[in-house]
Amino acid sequence: MSIVNSGLIELDPATVKAMLDAGEAVLVDVREEEEFAEESIPGSVLSPMSDFELETWPTFPGRKVIISCLGGVRSAAIANKLISSGQGWAIHMKGGLNAWKDAGLATIRQD
Repeated sequence: MSIVNSGLIELDPATVKAMLDAGEAVLVDVREEEEFAEESIPGSVLSPMSDFELETWPTFPGRKVIISCLGGVRSAAIANKLISSGQGWAIHMKGGLNAWKDAGLATIRQD
């Protein structure tokens, strides 16, 4: 785990997988619908960046929300928006789906 700047927490894919498996967290994918439909991380929830509104951002009481995208840029941007809105901190998966696959973790593909 690393804290990039005030409130932004980055987790590696192995840590995220462990948290998901333990039921401690939910992974929110901020890619667009077409990207998500093509390939996704099992159990992840789609909330496209293009539809982002603070009022409709998904929450899961009792579980941490971890934000993901393809490479980590969009998820970090959403995390920073949440932080600047007063949330205080946000978690994103460093490297996104690409890092997840590089770590040898399973995805769902629509071939």
